[in-house]
Amino acid sequence: MIRLTPEVADALRRGTGVVALESSVLAQGLPIPANRDAAERMSAAVQRSGAVPAIAAVVDGVPTLGLSHEELERFLNREGITKVSSRDLAAAIVQRRCGATTVAATLALMARSDVRVFATGGIGGVHRAPPFDESADLVELARSPRIVVCAGAKSILDLPATLERLETLAVPVIGYRCTEFPAFFSASSSLPVTATADSAAEIVAIERAHRRLGRTEALLVVQPPPAHAAMAAGEIEAVLVEALREADSERIRGAAMTPFLLARIERATGGRSRAANLALLESNAVLAGDIAVALASDRGAPVPSAHPRAS
Repeated sequence: MIRLTPEVADALRRGTGVVALESSVLAQGLPIPANRDAAERMSAAVQRSGAVPAIAAVVDGVPTLGLSHEELERFLNREGITKVSSRDLAAAIVQRRCGATTVAATLALMARSDVRVFATGGIGGVHRAPPFDESADLVELARSPRIVVCAGAKSILDLPATLERLETLAVPVIGYRCTEFPAFFSASSSLPVTATADSAAEIVAIERAHRRLGRTEALLVVQPPPAHAAMAAGEIEAVLVEALREADSERIRGAAMTPFLLARIERATGGRSRAANLALLESNAVLAGDIAVALASDRGAPVPSAHPRAS
């Protein structure tokens, strides 16, 4: 069911590393023209690592990994583009919609392909404000045997609760050269990761051991935002508390909460949060590319089955 662009299909045939990228951050997460900057920087970062980028989306009802230039322009311009999570994929296909995929939806598409590495900004998690909404990203991470690279969870979330859910769902959280779970805009959350790794090769070795144990959860690889762009945790927290009060007074709920809070944070920080967002997206794409290349070159053993226990 998944359409692959010729470049992505050729890379998979040749055993070249491929990195999936979500399209929701381009069509909903970042404003115009920052979304174009993000697409260009992330794609170029993956290519610098020697891998091939594959932006995930639903195009006129066709789930795809990889967008043509014309298709990418449609998503960047946002005309007629809806936000699609994993639960929305079937309806988007049947109704022939154009849908920008979230982390959850991107993982769902990857599970039907041979693309094994995914780079994003920050995963969704448990929200702070009642009714304590929980992102579908966590459920998909628990059942998608892939590697996901991010800067932790978005700092607008309840990070301790999000990590508790990841633990309950048995999702390993591997810190890349860090011992703390990053807080998206900030490097520090004072929350420990499951384990640390110092190289892409070590991450690939952990991934292979994880699969040989019959595990089907994703491997969540986290790294802090680049030092030059990272913001102080205390600054973000102060801004966030005020933004949450504003959201409550305006009765902002559900899917509208995250874009609302991110917009308020950007305004309060004079755009520095957007700069941090772009920097961490690029940095994560570089690391994901390195992992994809290391994974592709790790040919000493067959690719593990996505569902080892059923074989």
